[in-house]
Amino acid sequence: MEALAVRLSGLDPYVDGAIRIVTFYDTLMRRRVDLPALARASAGLAECVAGIRLHGTGESTRVSPHGTEASGPPAPASSAVPITLDEEEVGTVWLERPGPPGSLDDVLLDRLAIAAAAAVERYGPARTTMADPALVELAISADSDEAARARALRLLGFAPGPLSVVAVRSPLSLDRIGLLICPAHPVKAAPLADVGVILATTVELAGLPAGVRAGLGMPGSPDRSWRQARTALRFTTGREPAVQYSDLGALALLAEVPPESLRDNADIAAIARIADSPESLDTLDTYCASGSLRRAAELLHLHHSSVARRLDQIAKTLGIDLTDPTGLTRAKLALTAWRLLGD
Repeated sequence: MEALAVRLSGLDPYVDGAIRIVTFYDTLMRRRVDLPALARASAGLAECVAGIRLHGTGESTRVSPHGTEASGPPAPASSAVPITLDEEEVGTVWLERPGPPGSLDDVLLDRLAIAAAAAVERYGPARTTMADPALVELAISADSDEAARARALRLLGFAPGPLSVVAVRSPLSLDRIGLLICPAHPVKAAPLADVGVILATTVELAGLPAGVRAGLGMPGSPDRSWRQARTALRFTTGREPAVQYSDLGALALLAEVPPESLRDNADIAAIARIADSPESLDTLDTYCASGSLRRAAELLHLHHSSVARRLDQIAKTLGIDLTDPTGLTRAKLALTAWRLLGD
């Protein structure tokens, strides 16, 4: 290409300039430069502010002709070109040239867009935790085809491979939670309707802060992991704020029972009768979780005789013998199913 540029030099100023621009960007791409380096090189070549924006992160890079971050508010773009990857628009490149566009600005931006697409495919977007909700929804939706899901995951910065999805309800920011439960690996988060979504290659629920409820799906396809995460989130309680779907086992089948069937069950209706008493509900929950009268008394900070009196009254209301293993199992299942109805 350089030899061709030399032979054509002087024959046509436009062609000569266009070939030199193509050669310039070919060299940058061979050197595998990243997006900030592309912006700096383009601003110097165009002798005006150059910008790159990726839709996946919403962040923009604007560089002055001196190679420094452009100061002041952005000027209207004198010309712009979309960045496309696999026939999908993933961002925009532009120039902020005072006055009319230069005669070779269209060539420069076309080559910059091609180089930016190659950089996105190679490096992925900037490593931020928060992501475009539309991309996240595309990645976890059961209605997405595999090609669209793969593109979304690549734009989110994930390499091919299994991912875990976490469904979160929390007053805390999702980016903070994401960094706490996945401190050293790629992680992306976005709000989706009433639930926060976190995608990660590795998740450590032990890092979950207080006041957060989270359900973790199993590693694999994001759409399946998302369904599992939503199910696990429904099983969380104040006593057990983080639940892994893999730990639910057969209990996960309860989430598939139609609500009408649950409401018609006598044991679940009996749980609803004690639900107006937080004291009774907490006592039953603690006893079901511990399986021991004395252990429940320790957790409730009460004398075991006081807990025994409470449980006796609860058993009469429920019509279930809580001292019998079968009765205790019935109470556990009924309490869990009642919570699922209220989710």
